[in-house]
Amino acid sequence: MNLFNKKYRNYGIMVLFIAAVSTFAGCKDDFLDRELQGQYTLDNYPYPGGSGPYDQFLFGAYSSLRDFGVHSFAFILTTSVRSDDADKGSTAADGGANAIDMDNFPVQPSNGHVNTIWNGYYNLINKTNIALDQIANNEEIPAAPEVKIQAEAEAKFIRGYAYFMLVRLFGRVPLIDRVFEDPAAQANVPQSTPEQVYALIEEDLRFAAANLPPSWSPQFVGRATSGAANGLLAKVYLTQKKWSQALGAANMVIMSGQYDITTPYDKIFREDGENTSESVFEVQATASRQFPTANGVQYAPIQGIRGSGQWNLGWGFNIPSLALEAAYEAGDPRRQRTILYTSTPTTPGVTIYGEVTPVGLPNPRYNNKVYTNPAIRNTVGSQGGWWMNIRILRYADVLLMYAEAANELGMTEEALEKLEMVRNRARAGNNAILPPVTTTNQAELRQAIRHERRVEMGMEHDRFFDLVRWGIAEEALHAAGKTNFNPARDVVLPIPQQQIDLSKGVLTQNPNYN
Repeated sequence: MNLFNKKYRNYGIMVLFIAAVSTFAGCKDDFLDRELQGQYTLDNYPYPGGSGPYDQFLFGAYSSLRDFGVHSFAFILTTSVRSDDADKGSTAADGGANAIDMDNFPVQPSNGHVNTIWNGYYNLINKTNIALDQIANNEEIPAAPEVKIQAEAEAKFIRGYAYFMLVRLFGRVPLIDRVFEDPAAQANVPQSTPEQVYALIEEDLRFAAANLPPSWSPQFVGRATSGAANGLLAKVYLTQKKWSQALGAANMVIMSGQYDITTPYDKIFREDGENTSESVFEVQATASRQFPTANGVQYAPIQGIRGSGQWNLGWGFNIPSLALEAAYEAGDPRRQRTILYTSTPTTPGVTIYGEVTPVGLPNPRYNNKVYTNPAIRNTVGSQGGWWMNIRILRYADVLLMYAEAANELGMTEEALEKLEMVRNRARAGNNAILPPVTTTNQAELRQAIRHERRVEMGMEHDRFFDLVRWGIAEEALHAAGKTNFNPARDVVLPIPQQQIDLSKGVLTQNPNYN
């Protein structure tokens, strides 16, 4: 397959500058016939055709999307393990209190993962601010106005995403929208209100949506587009219950003609399902025998099966919960594609590639959406799955956001239409399952849309945020056995004590964290 050739062959290339920018994968048939996208070589310096002179700064930000503090262990714990879709996994004691508390609550201000994700996203923001500063002030870089505007839009998309994560994770966070001459001064910026943070996010994403291209040439697949900006903006509006704005932003994605829901659900999460017409934005990763981890991300390895030999695929964290398993309707094929069952003495567990899992693994279930192709493991010479992209925003998510906003606005027919598009793809031609939703009662339809979001996007890092914005986190988490959850405290994480100390008390703790 083309993607196999493209991403996983053993390769070598002379890099002149910016090793980190190998984030982007291309679409030529043979990886050996092309350059690594975004990397400067002796042949394409000062910058590759179709790109721009600010890529040396922008690619630093894109590369940081793969950082351990951005989309790895802390991300998985704070977005998924805290929800009712997942349990901590691995072994009972593995990860210690820092991981266990993410599952059982409360998370302590001294928790190392909290500090890691705070630092990770602020490092990402710093890189976008550096890019924006260079675009605005570096007169030694010649660039046409339209080149400057597009580069600014890319940086603001990434910054908007980073702040959206921070405000949902922590609530009140410092707004840092410029480069500080004295980096130490950044630690003393006081927190802004969530409303102020959302105002900057909206401003950044509106600018990005207006000035990013609808698509990029294949050599730059993975760069932010107007569709990605509008899709993320729709989620930002939805989180604030700005239904009309959410509907409009989601509709911009739908009407762009860039996306569809034809990719089979079974394929979306495979390696050859990366960057399909279902994908609105993904974190790009790659690996080879020469560079098995340097250009990848540790998202899949942390969740891979924890076993031995050929089954030593990862750390085994973030396992699907019994509550998620029970949420699927009878016959819904998305359950089997989301939950990888391990073998018992009486029932074999079979992977999507036909392998039979061994008996006696530490957990009965694992996240099937990060399961890697064994042929690619052999080619790369690695079990870890560092090459797996992270799906940040899918078209089905956009359709369900549109449906949710439409239902809240009384646009029942449009809500039902978008909901059915998602369910129709899920049933994969089997009309005996997943019957169309027909209710026109707003409350019943609201529940149907919420249910669909859960089963369509199970284990995809949105569930906790959905529970909070719907105001049902306590009910759902207590029902799943996470009875220590306190809605007066745990809807946001504590501000890291280390950051409060560095600020000399300028930063203050979130309510009810003692």
